[in-house]
Amino acid sequence: MASTGLRSNPATSKLTRVRRMPQRAAYDSETIHAILDSCILCSVGYVLDDQPVVTPTIFWRRQSRIYWHGSVGSRMLRALSGGIKACVTVTHMDGLVLARSAFNHSINYRSVMAFGSALSVDDPKEKTAALEGLVEKLTPGRWKEVRQPNDRELKATTVLWMDLAEASAKIRTGGPNDDLEDMEQRVWAGVVPMTIKTKTVITDKRGVDVPPPDYLKLLCRFFDLPDETK
Repeated sequence: MASTGLRSNPATSKLTRVRRMPQRAAYDSETIHAILDSCILCSVGYVLDDQPVVTPTIFWRRQSRIYWHGSVGSRMLRALSGGIKACVTVTHMDGLVLARSAFNHSINYRSVMAFGSALSVDDPKEKTAALEGLVEKLTPGRWKEVRQPNDRELKATTVLWMDLAEASAKIRTGGPNDDLEDMEQRVWAGVVPMTIKTKTVITDKRGVDVPPPDYLKLLCRFFDLPDETK
């Protein structure tokens, strides 16, 4: 059975309140931040020239804000920096839920949906600090090793942030919710767990020969997988 009783905030807004399967909702920042921090890609939805658009992009979180970035020439970033409304979503697919009936098949997942308007990070020091958050999310410990962005690169990069004040999570866990009359069906039922899998790292041979750093081993552990960098 899917889990219920997730923590909630009675002061949720019209936008964030989960109406379908409300027992799967969570509105506390701890749950929302944990889902965001363990995900790398998000989808940013907005309306541009009367056309709905959804753009996938890398994102990261700092305190109660989410950030994403790209070229100053990006149509998406230029539009969003103008203050139009946006909807940002992330989803983890945690497992296939196979029931005894076709109707009750499902998936286990963790998701977040956030609403708001994005603002640009214009101060060079703040922009550099924000980009550090991106590198450290992807590969903790790498920022201190790599060359820092120079003035030209900072000017060529747009960094946006959005507050998480309007956000909610929705989570499904557990096995299939079969009807009682289907329990005697002679068919396998259960959950096929799924996760992100890293593979053996591929070293770029064009520069100085450097062995894979230890933080790549930590990255494998972040995904709860055996270390494949050895």
